[in-house]
Amino acid sequence: MPPARKKPRAYDPVKIRAAVTAQFDHVGRGVRELGPQQLARPSGLGDWTIADLAAHIAWIADSPAAALARPPAAVPELTATEWPFATASLAGKISEAARETLTGAPLPELYERAAAALAEALAANPGGRVLQLWIGDMTLADFLVTRTVELVVHTDDLNRAAGLDIPIERQALAACTRLLADSLAVKAPGGSVEVRIPPFAVVQCIEGPRHTRGTPPNVVETDPLTWIRLATGRTAWAEALDAARVRASGERADLSALLPLMS
Repeated sequence: MPPARKKPRAYDPVKIRAAVTAQFDHVGRGVRELGPQQLARPSGLGDWTIADLAAHIAWIADSPAAALARPPAAVPELTATEWPFATASLAGKISEAARETLTGAPLPELYERAAAALAEALAANPGGRVLQLWIGDMTLADFLVTRTVELVVHTDDLNRAAGLDIPIERQALAACTRLLADSLAVKAPGGSVEVRIPPFAVVQCIEGPRHTRGTPPNVVETDPLTWIRLATGRTAWAEALDAARVRASGERADLSALLPLMS
């Protein structure tokens, strides 16, 4: 008999909404500190400047309101855990749409407009609303979990590129870490390797002998921010191992072929 399908992780919708709002507010305060010379510097993401990255973050915050402005879809096609695998083919389209949407307004105005639209949209819509999205129709509740990933990842990008110290909201970091860990388990189902990302997530993955008790023979352990950088291609597996930011024990504890999950 095949193993029972694992129940998807549940997220507290109230906490997720608060985390998305708070993280965008943190970024907005950080962006307001940037001068023209800093904004013109490269972001480290392709040909984007720091100004482009900051504008893209405003677009991320605006995306739930934009999706809610469209007629609802009938049924969800995609879960939050499946979302990372649907993003790669649309990266160029998303980037272009963000540029078109946000061109022509100064960053403070973009952030004020996006924050107001996000607050109004969330106040008026329950989490069960199904959104029409390019990547596949999703519930609003699931889509908001994916916004924690986008906001946390790009907050980290902005901090490193601009030398800022924008805080990362704990609940947003937790949701981002858990979603990407669960996505790894979907990509490589199995129970031979235990991936530990304290204090937020533990998942088992990769086919092979399933561990049931005691110390697992194959263990990967890292901190949340290193895990997020690995999962999104900001850090290479070998680089993280060499820097002792990842501890991997056991002959199967090599995730290099599975990463990044999204980029």
